[in-house]
Amino acid sequence: MDPTNWPGVFREGRDLFTINLRPGERVYGEELRVSARVEYRQWDPFRSKLAAWLLRGAEEAPWVGAKNVLYLGAAHGTTASHLSDLLPDARIFVVEKSPTSFAPLLALARRRTNLYPILADAQLPERYAADVGTVEFLYQDIAQRTQAAIFAENARTLLATGGRGLMMLKVRSVTQTRPAPAIVHAARSELSQGGLTVLSETALLPFSREHTALLVRS
Repeated sequence: MDPTNWPGVFREGRDLFTINLRPGERVYGEELRVSARVEYRQWDPFRSKLAAWLLRGAEEAPWVGAKNVLYLGAAHGTTASHLSDLLPDARIFVVEKSPTSFAPLLALARRRTNLYPILADAQLPERYAADVGTVEFLYQDIAQRTQAAIFAENARTLLATGGRGLMMLKVRSVTQTRPAPAIVHAARSELSQGGLTVLSETALLPFSREHTALLVRS
C-alpha cells in the first residue's frame, strides 16, 4: 500500500484506499485490505465523485487541515464515509434533504462519530448555520438546477476566508437545452460573482459522464 500526494489517501495499483476508521466494517460493499496490520477501505471512483476527481489529476487535497467540514447532498454517505476516514478528528456536517437517504446516513453517523447528520434543504443554509458555524472545507454533490447558487450561498454564509470548496456540477440538472461548456462557464461566473476564486475545472470522465468538478477558494 503506497502513500499518494493526497494526505490520507493510499494507492495499490490503480485503486485508491483510505484507512478504515471502523476496522472490519464496510459502508457500501467496498473491498477491505490489510497491509502492515492496518486495514484500508477501497475508494470506488464510480461511486464517489471525490475519488474520481483525485484520479482525474487533482493537484491538492482541499480537506487537509480542516477541523469543520460541510457536505451538501450526502445521500447515503458513501463519500462522507471516506472523508470520515481522512479527517478522524474533524466535525463533518452532512446535509441531506431526502428522508429516504437520511435514514442510512443517520445510521452511519451512529457508527462514525465525526459525522453530524442534518436533515435540511441546502437552499436554506440559515436553518443550519447556527449548528455548523464556520467551516474550512465545503463539498457539494447535488442535482438541482440552481446548484451553483446554492453552493455560492453556503460558501458566503459558512466558508471561512481562505477556505476551500469543491462543487460537483451535474451539468444536465441545470438545463437540457444548452451545451455543457456553456453551462460550466455560467456556473464559474456565478461562483466568481459570489466572491469565490475558481482554482480549477475538471471533467470527471470516464467515471461520470455528467459531472465537472469546480475547486474554489473563498
